[in-house]
Amino acid sequence: MITTDKNTSDTMLDCFEQVETTKRHIGHTCSVGQALTITVLGLVCGLKNASQIHQWSRDKRVGEFLAQHFGISQIPCYCWLLGLLKTVKPESLSLCFSNWVASLMPENTGGTTISVDGKTIRFTGKMQRHKEPLHIVSAQLAEMGMTFGQKISQGAGGEIPAVRELLSSLQIKGCLVVADALHCQKESAQTIVDAKADYLLNVKDNQKDLKAELADYLGDAALRAKMQCESRVEKNRARVEERSAYVSGKTAWIHKGSDWPKLAVFGALHTRFTTAKGTSEQWHYYISSRKLTAAQLLHHARMEWTVETMHWFLDVHFGEDFCRVEDENVQQNLNIARKIVLNGLKTYKLQTGSKKTVSQIALDCLLDPQHITDIVPFMLK
Repeated sequence: MITTDKNTSDTMLDCFEQVETTKRHIGHTCSVGQALTITVLGLVCGLKNASQIHQWSRDKRVGEFLAQHFGISQIPCYCWLLGLLKTVKPESLSLCFSNWVASLMPENTGGTTISVDGKTIRFTGKMQRHKEPLHIVSAQLAEMGMTFGQKISQGAGGEIPAVRELLSSLQIKGCLVVADALHCQKESAQTIVDAKADYLLNVKDNQKDLKAELADYLGDAALRAKMQCESRVEKNRARVEERSAYVSGKTAWIHKGSDWPKLAVFGALHTRFTTAKGTSEQWHYYISSRKLTAAQLLHHARMEWTVETMHWFLDVHFGEDFCRVEDENVQQNLNIARKIVLNGLKTYKLQTGSKKTVSQIALDCLLDPQHITDIVPFMLK
């Protein structure tokens, strides 16, 4: 077992202690940094909300662990813990989080895919009926399986400008940003190019003319035969999936193609599913500012779904949609804390080669707090 030395715990505490708050904290029993530390460690154990985390932290054995490894000798009452989380500025905590992830990125970011998408925390709409449910957009380092940053949007309808603001605030130079059809917008593409990154955008009905042009071109077998092609076949029991990518750098024929900044290639993915019930197929069309090969299109287009996997973890593993906290600041800070934990667990699994699932690791930590010291060295260091 890895033993957490004082420097490791101090690093996480120091980071949290530097987070900005909405008002000055006056008190001696527990600092804001300690409240955040308790919250993150409780989430490492798979606990789903602030109430469970507080109950866990009041356990005698857990209290001794927190005092020994993190110098937290006083556990606040539940209302005080929520009060401390309420004062933390989500923007400041998010910046701390993004700076940590940026430090883990490879120097050469040319092969790095950033997937962006939004998620609504459903229960916030029920708790505050006069307001839109809390909607948070996230950027995911797809190959690493780690969240890079997040930003609140004004409901699902405000996702497009929120994604632009998020990408403008992150260091994404050299990366390839993939996004679903909602973000297939010229302004969004320009935001990405201005950040010295490239885009790969899924073209659907919100760009009807462009989609029709690409569909007509790809539907012509003679033209398609002249495009670069790469195919992969995957079998899962009785289900067979064949994925074929087509790309071309000849974009001059596209009507108003010059309106898309630095448009370099267009392409498509053809997916054929075969099961016992029969065969179905789908076409997905793409444009990109990077000169992708067909093999690269296969890879990067698939990376779009990694942010959805993260959203699945937030709901299934942490029960985020059912977190009953009315305060928006607390909900945002809990969302960031969950992502800190997921990033830490992913890094732990990657660097140690652990075959355990996230849920199995969390249960180990819940049953014996000493296991937490295996995970902490991979978070906020």
